[in-house]
Amino acid sequence: MALNKRSRVITEGDARAPNRSMLYPVGFTAADFGKPIVGVPHGHSTMLPCNAGIQSLANRAVEALRAAGAMPQTWGFPTASDGISMGTEGMRYSLPSREEIARCIQIGWGSHQMDGLLCIAGCDKNKPGCVMGIAACNVPSIYVDSGTIKPGKWKGQDLTIVSAFEAVGAYSAGKMSREDFTGIEQHACPGFGVCGAQYTANTMATAVAALGLSLLDSPLIAAEDEEKLDSVAKSAEVLVRAIAADLKPRDIITRKSIANATAVVMATGGSTNAVLHFLAIAKAAGVRWEIDDFDRVARRTPVLCDLKPSGRFVAVDFHRAGGVRQVMKILLDHDGIDGDCMTITGRTIAEELADVPSEPASDQEVIRAWPRPLYKEGHLSILKGNLSTEGCVAKTSGIKQPRFTGPARVFDSEQACLKAILAKKIKAGDVIVIRYEGPKGGPGMPEMLAPTAALIGQGLLDAVALITDGRFSGGSWGWLVGHVAPEAFVGGTIALVQDGDMITLDRDKRLIQLQVSAKELAARKKKWKSPKPRYRDGVLAEYAHHVSSASVGAVFD
Repeated sequence: MALNKRSRVITEGDARAPNRSMLYPVGFTAADFGKPIVGVPHGHSTMLPCNAGIQSLANRAVEALRAAGAMPQTWGFPTASDGISMGTEGMRYSLPSREEIARCIQIGWGSHQMDGLLCIAGCDKNKPGCVMGIAACNVPSIYVDSGTIKPGKWKGQDLTIVSAFEAVGAYSAGKMSREDFTGIEQHACPGFGVCGAQYTANTMATAVAALGLSLLDSPLIAAEDEEKLDSVAKSAEVLVRAIAADLKPRDIITRKSIANATAVVMATGGSTNAVLHFLAIAKAAGVRWEIDDFDRVARRTPVLCDLKPSGRFVAVDFHRAGGVRQVMKILLDHDGIDGDCMTITGRTIAEELADVPSEPASDQEVIRAWPRPLYKEGHLSILKGNLSTEGCVAKTSGIKQPRFTGPARVFDSEQACLKAILAKKIKAGDVIVIRYEGPKGGPGMPEMLAPTAALIGQGLLDAVALITDGRFSGGSWGWLVGHVAPEAFVGGTIALVQDGDMITLDRDKRLIQLQVSAKELAARKKKWKSPKPRYRDGVLAEYAHHVSSASVGAVFD
């Protein structure tokens, strides 16, 4: 156990000299034992652009923490790239990495009983993993985001990574030249930073700020801008003050602050994955928050931001237009969030927003004023019915019809579905069902960006619906229903669907219904057999054995 303020009351005297001896080689002096020790866990990796710039942020955090009178100590956690692994076996490791990051933070902190934590994260699962970890540790902590990538450019058009996925469908449908396909592939990602629109990574960055665990003006700063480094230094100073005040994560993460974060997810048109992650964060923090609570917030929260994937603008546009602070101010003025919630600065949300104008700037079109929202209520809906009795998440941004009924086209894996799409075997009006891709069945609940992007590229996403017990990338949009629970692997109704069965989806009624009688479903259930697990040993086998339903966050049970 390291000698810090948390442990010093029980380690006074010469008996702990051997412990102090091990700290001198890593930079401690005798005077440093009176300073707070701050852990800086981070996800730097040279494998993915989302995290490749984090080392410079960690270095700046260390400098700022030292200048503020703390003793920073760093360590790394594993990270997976959703963009690189999408559509491959590697995607099955993505969601499990969230649990592993949370555990790494707890182990790194717990082994040395540090006084505080400054966590730096990049790709999608880094962010909820960090928040889950610091909620479990419950010592003064701040979250720092790696920053967003700047948009790529091809023939005058802004590009994101999803542009490359959509190009696959367009090229396979003969709607795109080889020149444009190659140009988009090579120019979609121009530098470091997380995927550059309101996909999962930026959704979680904005939501964690709204939760109160990071600076409100820090999300969606471009990763390669000097402003990002300055934000890290400011975060370090804020954390040292929080340590002095003993302001802990569980003082900040409450039912009301999670509602605030959810409102910002809705207002910005964020990812379906936020539902899964905030269920997990709530559990880690010991807060009662259920899947139906997201629907409660969605019904009262308009979509105020015109952001990709279904909108026009990218993350850096949002930041320049006022970002999270501007959106939260609009929501606060219309009772859309609770201004009394505490933030890591020691000030309330209302106090943090006091100097923000009530109306967005008139010279931008990214953030809309309250009277003219993009949509009148949130774009995420929790659907229930005989096809998902525990509830599932529909992303309905950009849909042209609130009710969709069509015949099922059933696939037992993502790859089988993608093959059919690229072979042009999917027709307008179909309800595509991808199953056995849930938390246990996947395992790891992979995202279905490759099929949805291929459908967009072929011009079909407006004309079909897609249902899965897996997940969707934050880069997906259209009539998409994910997280269907119970999942197919445990015998949920989705396992019993047959080709040609009619399925009805209704956003307004919050309904997902398989039009098959209970008697017929019971007969099918008797004949159903659970498939063999895809993995017999290793981390994915362990994950499949312990993971809970998506309806409660797909956490370790």
